[in-house]
Amino acid sequence: MTASYDIPVVIDRREGPYGEVVLRRHGALLQIIANGCFLMDTSDGRSERLLVDAAYDALDGRPAPSLLIGGLGVGFSLAHAAADPRWGRITVVEREPAIIDWHRDGPLSVLSAGALADPRTEIVRTDLVAYVNEISDTYDALCLDIDNGPGWTVTDGNEGLYTKAGLASCARALRPGGVLAVWSAQPSPEFEETLRNAGFQRVRTEQIPVARGVPDVVHLAIGPG
Repeated sequence: MTASYDIPVVIDRREGPYGEVVLRRHGALLQIIANGCFLMDTSDGRSERLLVDAAYDALDGRPAPSLLIGGLGVGFSLAHAAADPRWGRITVVEREPAIIDWHRDGPLSVLSAGALADPRTEIVRTDLVAYVNEISDTYDALCLDIDNGPGWTVTDGNEGLYTKAGLASCARALRPGGVLAVWSAQPSPEFEETLRNAGFQRVRTEQIPVARGVPDVVHLAIGPG
């Protein structure tokens, strides 16, 4: 008797500004692959929701805080934030046009349609690293989920975000007492030390157990000053 296995089926494949981006279906799951590297799927979302909740909790109850989400992904973080009326303005920075399209009128819209229709939500199509370097606007919380972690970036250009200089740009994008939350597939004591060296305070890491391997984590820190 031969066992049957679900074989991933490519739904869409595009050449984006940073290489190939693929949306595929594997059984009941939707998966995003960038340049052959698995980024995320629709299997869980606990760590993406914790990314948003931990950032809100660290703000100590300030009213209607503004939120910048770095990376749209499969939409878990955005959908969770938009479902919480305590958040004020919600800005999502996503550099891949294909991912935005898959949410607006493609297969991922089932996860994000309500959030995209929320008047608090704005999608900005640009590179996150450039965005935090150039904006004059500020936010109460930055929730960043554009890589598999500070030491496992999707493209080489993202590495600068996790350096002292890159974190200084993040700090400038935060209002006084604002919080930076960074998702990672594994803990990084080195990144925690870089956060402290960049002047961030109350640096800590929250772990999210996964089915196999080391836990996912969220690195949290309060901006300098």
